[in-house]
Amino acid sequence: MLNEGDALERCADLIRCARTIGADAADTVYVGSHSESVQVRLGQLESVDRSEAEHFGLRVFVGRKQATIGSSAVDTAGLEELATRAIAMARSAPDDEYAGLAPQDLLMSGPTPDLDLVSLETESEALRAAAEATEDAARAVAGITNSEGAAAGTGGSTIALATSHGCARSYRQSQHSLSAAVVAGTGSGMERGMEWRVARHAGDLPDAASIGAKAAERAVARLNPASMPSGAMPVVFDPQAGRSLIGHFVAAISGPGIARGASFLLDCEGEAVFDSAITIVDDPLKQRGLASRPFDGEGLETRATTLIDKGVLGSWLLDATSARKLGRQPTGHAVRSGGAGPSVASSNAVLQPGEQSVAELIADIGEGVLVTDLIGHGVNGVTGDYSRGASGFAIRGGEIVGPVSGITIAGNLRDMFRQMRAASDLEHIYSVNVPTLRIDGMTVAGA
Repeated sequence: MLNEGDALERCADLIRCARTIGADAADTVYVGSHSESVQVRLGQLESVDRSEAEHFGLRVFVGRKQATIGSSAVDTAGLEELATRAIAMARSAPDDEYAGLAPQDLLMSGPTPDLDLVSLETESEALRAAAEATEDAARAVAGITNSEGAAAGTGGSTIALATSHGCARSYRQSQHSLSAAVVAGTGSGMERGMEWRVARHAGDLPDAASIGAKAAERAVARLNPASMPSGAMPVVFDPQAGRSLIGHFVAAISGPGIARGASFLLDCEGEAVFDSAITIVDDPLKQRGLASRPFDGEGLETRATTLIDKGVLGSWLLDATSARKLGRQPTGHAVRSGGAGPSVASSNAVLQPGEQSVAELIADIGEGVLVTDLIGHGVNGVTGDYSRGASGFAIRGGEIVGPVSGITIAGNLRDMFRQMRAASDLEHIYSVNVPTLRIDGMTVAGA
């Protein structure tokens, strides 16, 4: 895997090659990664996996035509072939009046900020010990009858980006992980529980025993599920399930969809979309953040953005192309991967906590459901219609009373966002974090 200096030099060489062959402008991204993981099952070492991968993505512009191509070849001959193929593809592509690099005057200036994303890798022996401790803790919980294994991993990546109009930036990041999956019960009554954590620094991971115990407790808690009566009722999403709602929101405010007119929030900019108690912030500069990035996929400076301010939608997330289509400026939310062109994504998105505890949030619920797991992809991004399979726990008389499964929850995301209320139990664990969320008036269909 190339270091940052060599990666930037190769990117510059690829840009020069493309310009020599006939590109009017070009940009290229390099992503190199390496990882090691150790998995154990039932107290025995099951696998040790090591991998390394490198990839260049090249985008070229010939007049108003463009093409994007990717390759894992990093030698000079391979990069020359990549540039030649990209130019040939661009010349046969249709004209695109919105094609082009990001505005030069918006490129990142000044030093690249240090976001503390790099840490020492964990040795193989320590990975095995962590995986064993995780599984041991899970299997020690009463009711656990089998294990799908536990794993510990370490690794890192190098990202470099160069453009023909003056951008040359790079950064590195590390990754450490722990996970476990175990089974409770027997026969047709078996239930599975899982827990996983990822961090930029190994010291930021919870201890192995707590991860194993959490996986086991989830499996045991799901034993002997019942169904739910059908009807309209409050649905409470635990933080793990609730994160997906922010994903639907981010997709709805992404520039490419807005430019196509394909979003259920198309006419909502500057309007109240959520309850006034809801604020959502996206911060790509968070120290040690799992989705932190000092610059975006087109070389623009990144910054914290309030997506929802006391319920009101601020603005769209735009890359250069969607910004041109909408007559605006890009917002620094472009991302690149492999041989694909820029797309749009949030970074470290957080729905700010409310003031009520979870117990207070559900205290007045006569009949409802706490959703911990969602199944399927029944979400229409154009209309906002929402229908997904779910499982979790029944809520009766303001108390969580027992596991349920085989239910479907449905509504419309615009209505769901307006009804959303947040508890105070926010934890900063993943790249998207939310507290427990309550949405009244959803339709629940039981078995």
